[in-house]
Amino acid sequence: MTEWVYWLDLAGVVVFALSGVILACRTRMDPFGMLVLAAVTGIGGGTLRDLVLGVRPVFWVSDPSYLWVILATVGLALVGFHYIHRLSRGFLPVADAFGLALFTVIGTHKALLLGSPAMVAVLMGLLTGVAGGMVRDVLARRIPMVLREEVYATASIAGGITYVTLDALGAPFMAIIGGSLAVTLGLRLAAIHWRLALPVFAWVTLPPKEPPPDEPGKSARIAKERVRMIRREHDSGRDHD
Repeated sequence: MTEWVYWLDLAGVVVFALSGVILACRTRMDPFGMLVLAAVTGIGGGTLRDLVLGVRPVFWVSDPSYLWVILATVGLALVGFHYIHRLSRGFLPVADAFGLALFTVIGTHKALLLGSPAMVAVLMGLLTGVAGGMVRDVLARRIPMVLREEVYATASIAGGITYVTLDALGAPFMAIIGGSLAVTLGLRLAAIHWRLALPVFAWVTLPPKEPPPDEPGKSARIAKERVRMIRREHDSGRDHD
């Protein structure tokens, strides 16, 4: 059981580190920049999770294998830089989706293992899944995915809720992991494919209404401002990097 979680954690580090490398290539960073982006993406979320939960030392300090995995990922990416650079721009959000799903499961599992309440476990899954990507995007001067209108954090929360629910029902361990992975990954990939987005709340100005023709003596209504739920229009030429 513990071995499965460990290998899933390493897989998540590889996937997220690779997404950092790809973004570094897209933003024309040098090898050190690639290493920094790979590292903060691969272990940033887990580091914050351990600090919040009071785990000392954090996971990669007690087990440097995570650092070696990041170094190996960056090294292989440098060797195959030509192929990494030619990957389609749709590959980064897909790789990020797999990392999100894996880290959501790992964060939720670790929080429950330490005796945290279900709500805290869900939040730790979210923190593990999104924090590293947020730091990566900020360093690359991009708006973090979690702050856009896209279905991103919502997918992680849904995966975390699935995990704690199945765990409370006494489901088999592999079913818990599989269910949480499927929900998180399914929602995120569906959002990428169909460009699903959450509604946006914004102040809108309602134009003044002219009086009806059959009531000429009635004055026009003044313009008003209201909070309305709107959907942003997706630009067909949008760069999905």
